[in-house]
Amino acid sequence: MHPSRRKFLKNSAMIMAGTAMVPGQLFAGPKPGTILGIQLYSVRDDMNTDSAGTLKQLAYMGYKYVEHASYTDRKLYGYTAVEFKKRLDDLALKMPSGHTKLTQAHWDASKKDFTDEWKYTVEDAAFLGQQLVISPWMETEVRQTYDQAVKYMEIFNKAGELCKKSGMKFGYHNHDFEFNTMLNDVALYDIILTNTDPSLVAQQLDIGNMIGGGAKAMDVLKKYPGRFESLHVKDEIKSSQSPDGIESTILGKGIAGTHEAIVLAAKSRPSLHLIVEQESYQGKTPLACAKENLEIMKKWGV
Repeated sequence: MHPSRRKFLKNSAMIMAGTAMVPGQLFAGPKPGTILGIQLYSVRDDMNTDSAGTLKQLAYMGYKYVEHASYTDRKLYGYTAVEFKKRLDDLALKMPSGHTKLTQAHWDASKKDFTDEWKYTVEDAAFLGQQLVISPWMETEVRQTYDQAVKYMEIFNKAGELCKKSGMKFGYHNHDFEFNTMLNDVALYDIILTNTDPSLVAQQLDIGNMIGGGAKAMDVLKKYPGRFESLHVKDEIKSSQSPDGIESTILGKGIAGTHEAIVLAAKSRPSLHLIVEQESYQGKTPLACAKENLEIMKKWGV
C-alpha cells in the first residue's frame, strides 16, 4: 500500500473513532425542519405573573419556538390571539404547537359537528401559525371500555379533518394512564395509535410521563417507528413526593433515557418538534432550568 494511502486510512480511522466517542452528540447538525422549543408550562408561574417579561427572557436565552399550555375563552395567558401573536412577533418567536383539551362537550352528536368553541380554537391556532393543535388529555368517561375508546378515536380523526382545512393537524399528548389502562387486554395507547389516521392525527410523545404508566420511550418508539411528529423532551428522577413516584428534572440527569429516545425518534422522521418541558425544579428557578436545558440540547447537537 502506498504510504500516503496508509496514512490517509489511519487518520480516517482515528477521526471515526474520535467521532464515535463524542459524548451526547445527537446529529451532525439539526435536520431541516427540526424545531427546538419549550413548553410554556415549564415556566407557568412566570407566565402567569409576567408573560411578556418571561417570553423576553426565553428569547434572550436563545429559544426560537414556544408551545402554549393556556387557551381559555379565546385568550392565551390573558391575551387575545391577535395580542399574543404580536408579543411573539416582537420577539421573533414562533409557536408551531399548543395544548388545548378536546372534550366531549366540544362535539355536538346531534349535528355531527364540532361546537363553535372548538372551531374557534382551531381558527385561533391557525392565526397564530400553529402546525399542531394538541389535546393533552382524554376524559375518563370515554376510556371506560374498548368500544368507547375506539369510538372516541372517530372524534380525533374528525378533529384532524377540521384542522386539515386550515393546513394543520390535530395531535394527542400522552400522560401515564394510556399505558397502564387495559381494555379488552389492549393498552389504551395502542388503541389510540391503531385507530387514528396518521395523516390527520399527530402524536406527541411525552418521554417522561409514560414512566409512571410503566412504559419506556425506546420501546414505544421501536413499536411505532416514524409515528411521532413531536416529542416532549423531558427527564425524570425518582421522588417520594410525587404520587406516581417520579418528578421531572434537568435533561440527562434522570432515568428516562431522554437522549437515546430523541436519537431514535430522529432516525425515523425527516423533521421533529422537540419541545423541552420540566415541571419540577429541585430548588432551582424554572427559568434557570429552561436555560440549562437549552444548553444541554445544544450540546446534544440539536
